[in-house]
Amino acid sequence: MNKSVSVKVYHGYGHAHNLVVYGHVFKRRAKTRQVYSNNLFVNIIHLLKLFILKPYAFVEVRLQFLDQTVYHKTERDGFFKFEWDARHDVPAGWHDVKVEAVDQDGSVLNTGEGRVYVPHITQYAFISDVDDTVMVSHSATVGRRLRELFIKNPHTRKTFSDTASHYQQLALSHTEPNQPNPFFYVSSSEWNLYDYLVETFRFNKLPDGAFLLNTIKRWKDLIRTGKTGHEGKLLRVMRILDTFPNQKFVFFGDNSQQDPKIYSSIVEKYPQNIEAVYIRNIRPEKEVETIELLKKVKDKGVEACLFRDSEEAIAHSKLIGLIV
Repeated sequence: MNKSVSVKVYHGYGHAHNLVVYGHVFKRRAKTRQVYSNNLFVNIIHLLKLFILKPYAFVEVRLQFLDQTVYHKTERDGFFKFEWDARHDVPAGWHDVKVEAVDQDGSVLNTGEGRVYVPHITQYAFISDVDDTVMVSHSATVGRRLRELFIKNPHTRKTFSDTASHYQQLALSHTEPNQPNPFFYVSSSEWNLYDYLVETFRFNKLPDGAFLLNTIKRWKDLIRTGKTGHEGKLLRVMRILDTFPNQKFVFFGDNSQQDPKIYSSIVEKYPQNIEAVYIRNIRPEKEVETIELLKKVKDKGVEACLFRDSEEAIAHSKLIGLIV
């Protein structure tokens, strides 16, 4: 194995006829073992290391899934996306995948492991924004957002009260305990922060799920972390809906940026696929605009809830039968 090459595989998702797994290959990547310290400088150094990397462009990658092998190449930024059909039926649940980076001679440079989630066909599926929907991030203000990132670690990042309880109840509603409803976390944060976010969610007991993040950034672009266009997020959400055309979706977001507009535009086109839209009221000055957008959602026969505290959202979920 080439110790200077690393393969990072992110949680994937899909069903027998459309499985998707993402990842990156790096030529060089700083060691980023997290130390959960309250020391400001320790946290700053760790965060900076997440952005010190050199992508491995156009290298061959080989995915192993059950008895299948799928080949692909990384993009210029080291990113890879495998999309394939399974040869056989794939039971619901988590399944292991292995990805190898291979040089021109066919030698394995290094290997990464990940998992892909196949939901039960009758389940609900939940798509949630991350910043200012689950975690307190101040994403609309660059300085305050960077301050949250720099001074906190995954064990000290603050999540909104009762959000974990709400999501846990939704994950287990209308399904068996061993087949939780799938969660997809769509964020403007970059793939650099994947492990940071996964550990934050694990520590705060939020449901395991697949993260769909933004294009990786280098250290010199750190000041622009968390910035992505309306179209980028819309496309990522639409990609999930396209993968599961028979699933009923519930959206979670906030009104700090574009979530109400993105979700209402999707409901406009695909109302039959959406069960409900939840928007956390982070920006009271945008409340009127948000209410108008959610009225369009309701006009399409889709439930909608504008809430400040998760207790309100939980009560609404019980009222409409999402939680039993």
